Amino acid sequence: MTEPGVIKFREVETPKPRETELLVRIRRIGICGSDIHVYHGKHPYTSYPVVQGHELSGEVAELGAGVEGFAMGDKVTIQPQVFCGQCYPCRHGIYHICDNLRVMGFQTTGAASEYFAVDASKVFRLPEKMSLDHGAMVEPLAVAVHAIKRAAHIQGQKVVVLGAGPIGNLVAQSALALGAADVLITDLSDHRLEVARRCGIAHRVNTGREDLGEKIIGVFGPDRADLILECVGAEQTMNQAVTLARKGSQIIVVGVFGDKPRVDMGLVQDRELQVIGSLMYQRQDYIDAIDLIDKGKVNLDPLLSKHFAFREYEQAYIYIDNNAEHSLKVMITL
Repeated sequence: MTEPGVIKFREVETPKPRETELLVRIRRIGICGSDIHVYHGKHPYTSYPVVQGHELSGEVAELGAGVEGFAMGDKVTIQPQVFCGQCYPCRHGIYHICDNLRVMGFQTTGAASEYFAVDASKVFRLPEKMSLDHGAMVEPLAVAVHAIKRAAHIQGQKVVVLGAGPIGNLVAQSALALGAADVLITDLSDHRLEVARRCGIAHRVNTGREDLGEKIIGVFGPDRADLILECVGAEQTMNQAVTLARKGSQIIVVGVFGDKPRVDMGLVQDRELQVIGSLMYQRQDYIDAIDLIDKGKVNLDPLLSKHFAFREYEQAYIYIDNNAEHSLKVMITL
């Protein structure tokens, strides 16, 4: 992407993997909301030109001389974070919020190419039976898994998820898979709520037509929810969370805010609410996401909206722009 809305294809030499690297034949690339921000020139931390691609699956095409534990043809996915290893977060095990964090496809080269060389430490082998589409969804599922782990605990909890887009849907599914007692998901789109139903999320509410506070009490009783996760990144839903949260409960912020929200911090203080941020994932979140898919504890197929060939990358963005409500997960195939 040479500038917002402009995608160019170039023939380049196939990379040669260094000693600790793998050469991956890319087979699927998922497009996410952050990619769309880049396409529209609205991503605050990305400059051009940039090769995109951070949700992906592929096959091992070549091994560096020092790489062990992989074989030619292995199905794999990649954790796209590049961190320094020296700053305070890195030294204390929270490298996913590295002071110098770069992410493939945003601040460093992404995987939108036929072949991609990457350090083996960032590569995860996928079960042979796992589809390439599902392998490319490990990354967004890891976002959801990490968000759930930010809660004090999830076992037996009553959970509200604000937003039924891809991340909200996966957060709701992850909450159930990891032990939540029940989950209520919200959206303004009947289509997205229908997809949530097909994914096994029993309680759904269109907040454009129904009162969310009444619905929460109707589903969970007068004690309401134990945990609320904001997965939209909007002022309205953030204030819904603060207004409807039970005193002393947790709100986890998962959505990415395009505009700075005005939030009633007086309610946060008065009700002793815990507002907790959640960013990306760590290695264990990837492992857990792969395990959830492998064991059939999440249903990913209803989220798959459409496939486009690699050379149709720009058409994929145009489709998403023209079908915002119905395009949940669009895949590029190679």
